[in-house]
Amino acid sequence: MSRPLKLALGGVLLIALVWLGLHALARLQPYEETIKHGPSPEARANDYLAAELFLRQQKIAATRAEGLEVLRDLPPAGHTLMLLAPRRNMTPRQAEQVLDWTARGGHLVFVAEELWDEEEERSGDLLLDALGVQQFSTYELDEEDDQESAAENEEAAEPTPESGAEATAAQDTEEDRYPELTKIYLENEEAPAYVEFDTEYHLFDAENRAYAWANSGDATHMLQLEHGKGLVTVLTDAWLWQNDRIGDHDNAWLLWYLTQDSVVTLIYNAQRDDLFSLLLKHYPAALAALALLIGLLLWHVGLRHGPLQGQPAPARRQLEEHLRAGADFLLRRAGQQHLLANLQRDIQRRARHRHPGFERLPVAEQWQVLGRLTRLPTAAISQAMRPLPAQRLSAADFTRQVANLQTLRNAL
Repeated sequence: MSRPLKLALGGVLLIALVWLGLHALARLQPYEETIKHGPSPEARANDYLAAELFLRQQKIAATRAEGLEVLRDLPPAGHTLMLLAPRRNMTPRQAEQVLDWTARGGHLVFVAEELWDEEEERSGDLLLDALGVQQFSTYELDEEDDQESAAENEEAAEPTPESGAEATAAQDTEEDRYPELTKIYLENEEAPAYVEFDTEYHLFDAENRAYAWANSGDATHMLQLEHGKGLVTVLTDAWLWQNDRIGDHDNAWLLWYLTQDSVVTLIYNAQRDDLFSLLLKHYPAALAALALLIGLLLWHVGLRHGPLQGQPAPARRQLEEHLRAGADFLLRRAGQQHLLANLQRDIQRRARHRHPGFERLPVAEQWQVLGRLTRLPTAAISQAMRPLPAQRLSAADFTRQVANLQTLRNAL
């Protein structure tokens, strides 16, 4: 192929490639695609991370604490302690410290954990019992209480003077619109704020100390009462501030409302795991190996020792039984080779006694001397006095070898 033809073909190929590239670019259409990777590892590990970030966005100083030890260095005035962690392991001394901190001017926000027990007249929640607040399940409320509430609602719904009739009707209509949500009314606000508490629980102020509260259609979910110089806010739950719910309704607003103009300390992971839980979490393979080793050790000990067997009465044991028991014991403890070697040494000792210098003779001559002394064939003597095998003999071979050695010894 000539050089001009090669250049022409190269030019045609280059033009074709450029045309195909321009054609492909003309058909390409840019688009945007959002790939959701789900919550970050930090959000999965912290259910209240969004609440913490929200407070910081509102210029509210919020810090996280791992336990109640933070109270030692936390000044009460101007501080809000949000105790959202499980309190099953709280001691009476810790509860006293928390309430004492609140009485000195702090704001305590905590979640009621236990239900009121009518028989024991306590709930077991140290903070609830100390403040005189009781928590009930809405499914277990007495019918009498429901009837009384219905009667009170009917009385409250009676016609009022014309000046307030329209406002009352509008308020009732607004309350019935979202019966599952908790309504919070503020002064100088026409409409209430709506937050989403769990409607399965109801708070009751047994000592009539609360000065503010928030209700849903059937239950009370938030109580506020004074305690010394401080303030206590009791909630039925704090799920409304978790990462997946804080953006619903006015849940975030309630968090801001309770913590405004204060420094916030959140405790929502104070439950300490015990040693076994930590080992199971971080070293499951080591625990499994340890359990297997203990099981094998117990099996080994039980197999070797086992239950004790009672001794038979001595008066009933005959001489033959004693001899058999002694022989069985020696066989178990010493083994076949030891017993056979003892018989061979006994034969050699008797032969030295009857033929001085026997031990200095070669093996073949020793067997000949034994043949003359016992008048037994050399084959029987060699079979009895031959070196012992390393492997264990069968029961028949062992019995035959013992019989040969005893015959030879008795003949001496």
